Amino acid sequence: MPEDKEEHTEEKKPKIKPIIEAADSLSLGISMVVAIVMGIGIGYLLRSLTEISWTFWIGVFIGIAAAILNVYKAYSKQYKAYEELAKEPRYAMKKQLDNKDDDDEDYGEKNY
Repeated sequence: MPEDKEEHTEEKKPKIKPIIEAADSLSLGISMVVAIVMGIGIGYLLRSLTEISWTFWIGVFIGIAAAILNVYKAYSKQYKAYEELAKEPRYAMKKQLDNKDDDDEDYGEKNY
């Protein structure tokens, strides 16, 4: 009996989730293409179900929005990594520059 429950729960797991996770782990360029192609697929499916031609463009826009979201997520992830790196003492150049005296360098007008 417990084996039947395990098999039944495995069947209920969403089948699209592994595809989405795989697309997320791809490089940024490939994930953008995958998002747009999936959007085109959604648009084609909508058009074939509704017989209305403009519903295809809904899917295309969904794909483009997903691609933009992928770029934003990648940017956010890289920015967080940059902030973590900036906190390390060996890369903290800003603190070293802030601690310098202003008399060391003249940032005023240049007379050439």
